[in-house]
Amino acid sequence: MKLEHTLICSRCEREESVEGTPGVCPECGAPLLARYPLDRVGARWKPKDLAGRGWDMWRYREVMPVAREEEPISLGEGGTPLLEFEPLAREAGVAKLLVKEEGLNPTGSFKARGMSAAVTRAAAGGAKGFVTPSAGNAAGALSAYGARAGIPVRVYMPADTPPVIIAECRALGANVRLIDGLITDCGVEARAFAADSGYFDVSTLREPYRVEGKKTMGYELCEQLGWRIPDAILYPTGGGTGIIGMWKAFAELEALGWIEAGRRPRMYVVQSAGCAPIVRAWEAGAESADRWVGAETLAAGLRVPAALGDFLILRALRESGGAAVAVTDTELMRASRRLRHHGLPACPEGGATLAGLHAFRAEEHIGPEDRVVLFNTGAWLKYLV
Repeated sequence: MKLEHTLICSRCEREESVEGTPGVCPECGAPLLARYPLDRVGARWKPKDLAGRGWDMWRYREVMPVAREEEPISLGEGGTPLLEFEPLAREAGVAKLLVKEEGLNPTGSFKARGMSAAVTRAAAGGAKGFVTPSAGNAAGALSAYGARAGIPVRVYMPADTPPVIIAECRALGANVRLIDGLITDCGVEARAFAADSGYFDVSTLREPYRVEGKKTMGYELCEQLGWRIPDAILYPTGGGTGIIGMWKAFAELEALGWIEAGRRPRMYVVQSAGCAPIVRAWEAGAESADRWVGAETLAAGLRVPAALGDFLILRALRESGGAAVAVTDTELMRASRRLRHHGLPACPEGGATLAGLHAFRAEEHIGPEDRVVLFNTGAWLKYLV
């Protein structure tokens, strides 16, 4: 099978082989990112070619890490609705407010996109097992896609992970290990197990393909908007693959000629005030983020004290003209309830984006004429006790 992409280090730009199960750059330890021959792809692939394809993320397979004849390991991920909320737009004082409902993915979160791509590529590369640390949703997704591929999975999660997610992983056949600590502590255990067992480490940005699955949110959003882009995108950010992936998608779409050149959306990061390393780095004008000490928030997906791709997140904010803000747990839970009041079962992380929108409006980062997209990254039901 011939793969059309190459792998490039996001920091030193060293090129790495796509064979086997690539991880991070062996030279500098930074994440590897897939690069496609977009001039060649764009010459033969146009938006009209999407007609008749299934409404899932693999409809964009020309810019995905699969060979032409290869069947991805899929559970129908992607194709999530984009919903308009006029009353919430009026309350926030923006021209239009849309929410991308990622909670309707398999296993109930956007993590399904990344795990489908990562498991597809690693399984083809000979992975004999998968391991990941997770605040919850990534573990559920890996458990499902590992089962789909027939490959064993071990997950390490904080002991206070929502019980529904722990039960989900076990029901899907994963070996679940609970750790008294944060996701960073789980990461230490997962990497040690990977080194001892030969299992492939699917940790955030420690392999190159979860980003490729997440970037399809950007492709899909633009397609749903008729290949136009919104003015602003607000994303709840922990490890950052969602915002990194979408910013990559917009660059690719521009290179393909599918969106107007120089008209990408402004990207906005929302974090919890109890764990806001990216916000702190942004406010300091730094290019990387220091580890957050004493991380604590009800939004499990935002409790990430240190992100391997911190410099990529901050780069996306700078290049897009965006910004970052932290909201309290009280604010994000109130906003989550507000979304549920309008029929959207938003998780706490999704609620953070609505709370962040009000904060950005107050600071005039977002204006009254802006068309805004929020991302609800997971299903509220996962937080039920």
